[in-house]
Amino acid sequence: MIVGSIFTIAFDALRANRLRSSLTLLGVIIGVTSVMTIISALEGMSSSIEAQFQRLGPATFIVQRIAVVTSEEEFLEKIKRKPIDYEALELIEKGCDLCDKVSPRAFNEARVKYGDQALRNIFVLGATANYIDIVDLEVQQGRFHSFEDDLYRRPVVFIGDMIKEELFYGLDPIGKQLKIDGNKYTVIGVAKKMGTLFGESQDNFVVIPLSVYSKQFGFPRRGLSLTIKARSVEFLDDAMDQVRAILRAQRHVPFNEPDDFDMVTADSILDLLNSLTRILRLGLVGISSISVVVGGIVVMNIMMVSVTERTREIGIRKSIGARRLHILTQFLFEALILTLTGGIVGIVAGFVIAKSLVAALDMQISPSALAIIAGLTISTGTGLIFGIYPAMKASRLDPIKALSYE
Repeated sequence: MIVGSIFTIAFDALRANRLRSSLTLLGVIIGVTSVMTIISALEGMSSSIEAQFQRLGPATFIVQRIAVVTSEEEFLEKIKRKPIDYEALELIEKGCDLCDKVSPRAFNEARVKYGDQALRNIFVLGATANYIDIVDLEVQQGRFHSFEDDLYRRPVVFIGDMIKEELFYGLDPIGKQLKIDGNKYTVIGVAKKMGTLFGESQDNFVVIPLSVYSKQFGFPRRGLSLTIKARSVEFLDDAMDQVRAILRAQRHVPFNEPDDFDMVTADSILDLLNSLTRILRLGLVGISSISVVVGGIVVMNIMMVSVTERTREIGIRKSIGARRLHILTQFLFEALILTLTGGIVGIVAGFVIAKSLVAALDMQISPSALAIIAGLTISTGTGLIFGIYPAMKASRLDPIKALSYE
């Protein structure tokens, strides 16, 4: 009952001083909005990147000569490695009993043309027929190439959604012929649209049988990249160990030397990406937190002014029986009402701004529980931390001196 009365008094006091309350609210809104924008945008980008890498599948890993490079020195060292060849592929297929499927692949960039329209720097992937069984590549129309297509070197192509939209807009591409660097291919299928990542389309690719790729482009200078699916997620680590042992033996890597090839999973890539960007993210959140501190100082200053202006009012309340705790609670309520309201507005504004920023990169974000909890915690904490001193000062006022204050 007493708490309800104090809350009503605090609310009436804020309403009676609208300009001061609005200025305090504005400081909190700016602070929380800046933090929420950074957190929501980072969360949104992380989720989009994670979704892209999860297409690889939880039981799948990739083996290639160079997969991840974090420094120039590392690149100069890895560039000396031998490419992964067909002999390694055969040994893995025969020796890895925990590997369910193994698909070698090679890639290049080429000019793709249909009629008078041409697209440059299109990602051309040469892969075996089981590639689509390993990665999350869905067929929207037609089919992926078959084992027979690969065996008999049939010039067929499976295209990404962007290729369809750019070269076959309004047409059915199935059965049409396009040219890849001058060689004719028959379109047999279209992949389901995958969207964009950092503004770059994930649908600007074509996939052809690996045998046809080798015939046109030759054996890849960088070697084969092996996409391997373990029997199950539980066998993933053991399957990777088997492949590692096979490759180290085939490549004559001494027991005391590190691997001269890279093995990566979707999780390992995400872990590496998170570790590389962790300092950047902490820095951005730290910089934006400065505005929260500034907002808190604004809250404290305006609350101090409020205590000074209402000294006589405090004296009257104390003279008719109000205790220190009642005065302290009233001013803390005022600070909390302001900061919590500012926090809620800041969370909404921060999400809207972050959504606009992330949309510029062709990504989508959803309201993050982490961002909402962080926003409410920051705003409530700001109210408590920066509101406690003015509230204590008000509660400790001597009622006689307060009543004589002019």
